[in-house]
Amino acid sequence: MQNNKQIDHVGTISDIKDEKITVSILNISACAGCHAKSACSMSDMKEKEIDIIDYSSSFKLGEEVKIVYQESLGWLALFLAYVLPFILVLITLFIATAFTNELISGLIALGILLPYYSLLYLFKDRLKKTFSFTIHKIVNI
Repeated sequence: MQNNKQIDHVGTISDIKDEKITVSILNISACAGCHAKSACSMSDMKEKEIDIIDYSSSFKLGEEVKIVYQESLGWLALFLAYVLPFILVLITLFIATAFTNELISGLIALGILLPYYSLLYLFKDRLKKTFSFTIHKIVNI
């Protein structure tokens, strides 16, 4: 059984250039929705822009839309950005410690991040296709 949970946000189309649609969404942290947000400095509301490729030409500037992506893709992104690099650093640290001193081992372990993130950068176009959003019209009945 496959988990197909979706995460969606409502936003407004701020720019359209050919097939690329830019949607502005308001990203609100949990603190921003709290009734006591004025009492602390933790409230966090940021406007973010998300680019979506759509070939339907059925959207117009200023239109309110819903953008959707699969929750599983968020977990994959988390794994690629944080978990896998952490594992690589630890493995590199343990292997390098067997052959050299702690200072050099630490530098080599941190240095492994440079080729890793460079490799992610080289595959950014392919990753953009994997981590894509879909856009839907909001239908008011």
